[in-house]
Amino acid sequence: MTPPVSDSSASTLHWSDSRVEVHRLVVGPVDNNVFVVRCRETGEGVLLDAANEHERLLELCQALDVRTVLETHGHWDHIQAVPAVREAGYKVGVTAEDAAMLPSYDYLLTDESVIEIGRLRIHTHHTPGHTPGSMSFSVADTPLLFTGDTLFPGGPGATSFEGGDFPTILRSIEDRMFRVFDADTIVLPGHGADTTIGDEIPSFDEWAARGW
Repeated sequence: MTPPVSDSSASTLHWSDSRVEVHRLVVGPVDNNVFVVRCRETGEGVLLDAANEHERLLELCQALDVRTVLETHGHWDHIQAVPAVREAGYKVGVTAEDAAMLPSYDYLLTDESVIEIGRLRIHTHHTPGHTPGSMSFSVADTPLLFTGDTLFPGGPGATSFEGGDFPTILRSIEDRMFRVFDADTIVLPGHGADTTIGDEIPSFDEWAARGW
């Protein structure tokens, strides 16, 4: 088993078990969470959202043996480092619905597919509403669900931007998250603190009533 890595780019070991490490780095003017999910057996990793501060992200990619980059969606604050990471040789995946929002990319992510990183299996979940192509990622046999800007502590992400739709994001949260994942599933959003599915479910009707 490859030991945990303490890298020099000010990331933190955010969560781990015997198989998986999750490293988090907060970057940019709106404090984006960038996560690296790393297989402890092989040392290989995947970076979620090349958001900003590309120098720090490239240090993280090198330290944690990142093999590819997955974008949760195409909003500007989640993609600023995409050109730099691609120039450094890392391939970037995004959904077809959000692909035009990126300056460049390498491959398309599809719903209910599996991405293998080392011994890990990362499942894709199309969760539109914040953007038409918003994608969430779960890691098989762990309680981890990376939700981008679809679900935060206290409610759904904003839907006031072009392409956003509040009824759609509610359906994504209810049908693709609350009805699928256990209450103890850890929600790791694109900004701010973690929450759990169980902590958020009781507020769903309140969110629907308030309309945001």
